[in-house]
Amino acid sequence: MRCVDVGTRGGPQTSAGRLTRRALLVRASVAAGGALSVGAFRGDDASATTWPPASAYGGEVPAAWFDLALDLVRTTPGFSPPVASRAFGYAGVALYQAVAPGLPARRSFAGELNGLTDVPRPARLARHWPTVASAALASILRALFPTTPAVNRVAIEELEHRFSKQARAALPPAVYRRSVKLGADVARHVYEWSKLDGGHEAFLRNFPPYTPPSGPGLWEPTPPGLLPALQPYWGANRPFVLRSGETCSAVRPPAYSENPCSHFYREAYECYDSVNHLTSDQEAIARFWSDDPGETATAPGHSISILTQVVRALDLPLGSAAEAYAKVGIAVADAFISCWNTKYRFNLLRPVTYVRRLINPSWTPLLITPPFPEYTSGHSVQSGAAAQVLTDLFGPIAFIDRTHERTGLAPRSFGSFIDAAHEAAISRLYGGIHFRAACERGVEQGICVGKRVSALPGRAPRLGLV
Repeated sequence: MRCVDVGTRGGPQTSAGRLTRRALLVRASVAAGGALSVGAFRGDDASATTWPPASAYGGEVPAAWFDLALDLVRTTPGFSPPVASRAFGYAGVALYQAVAPGLPARRSFAGELNGLTDVPRPARLARHWPTVASAALASILRALFPTTPAVNRVAIEELEHRFSKQARAALPPAVYRRSVKLGADVARHVYEWSKLDGGHEAFLRNFPPYTPPSGPGLWEPTPPGLLPALQPYWGANRPFVLRSGETCSAVRPPAYSENPCSHFYREAYECYDSVNHLTSDQEAIARFWSDDPGETATAPGHSISILTQVVRALDLPLGSAAEAYAKVGIAVADAFISCWNTKYRFNLLRPVTYVRRLINPSWTPLLITPPFPEYTSGHSVQSGAAAQVLTDLFGPIAFIDRTHERTGLAPRSFGSFIDAAHEAAISRLYGGIHFRAACERGVEQGICVGKRVSALPGRAPRLGLV
């Protein structure tokens, strides 16, 4: 089993040795420059066959853009977890579709993803695939984050200019122009496709009019904010890979009961008692995976962060990185559609509602309860989906997750991606915001989604890396 130590901003550390922060920064700089250089191909402005394919370049260009995407989600108002997951999905698809023509062994996702058609196949002329990737990601992120603060728009321009300046210094003008055009054309095509999925500009309307059903065991607004239901119709959005009627939905939750001898009561008491007697490690787990909107890039952003760390730790080539970002992005996006379909079908109440009513009227969970029904756990579903895809791509890698190191949370070590998903799931029990069934069945639901995503065309399983 391969073991990697992954870092937040581009730092591979493997079992063969550790790198200092300075060495990591130098390596990242070299990787970016190497990805953009063309060497002996500089003078060829005609045939694609004499230029390197996308697999000849490194993965730093998409890694840098997805680093920025995490910041955009964290600082752009309205990017709740479902909305964030959608953005990661479309950004990943735009990246993959843009560079796929430079990877003869890979097929387009057109016809594989619901409603996606292909842009006209580009002429077989020389293109610089890192420039294509950068142009696609710059274009799709501008489109997906139109209301992001000015400082973020400047950050997009600066990153685009950084890669553009390097490319123009090394490329024949015609190659540079057609590379930028292809990336931008694909991004526009993907963005137009995105407008029809039911979630277009949902950051403007996280709380649409909705009257929740009422009755025993059903969800109601929770303290302290008593907010209305967030994105109650998200489960009806068009998914990426799941077909009509195929939601990977979980089985019914345990039957609601207020009887102290019932299974439901025991699960509620377990949640209550766990919060009251948390160990220091359990509290650390709850806070590590909390991924609160506005403070972090949300739970789907945590999955993207893990992927970006792996991209750098394994020095993935551009084509493999593009496939990985697309599949993980699709996985977390479809996970939220599947999960929200389940949540609003069962409309189960939250632990804080049940516990205060039947066990302890003054009880407060460790974490603030989010404003939507309990079953299944969104963290669990999206973590399971991402873990399944990551495992199918890279194998059972042991790794260290440094996602929140910059904010002072200690890194955590895992034997596999699936182990991390199970910890993310149980963290919601420790936080006092989910019953056990929502956590465990949520992971199962996510794995179902992940398997469907992994069935998409691409290169060989596990990318030939392990």
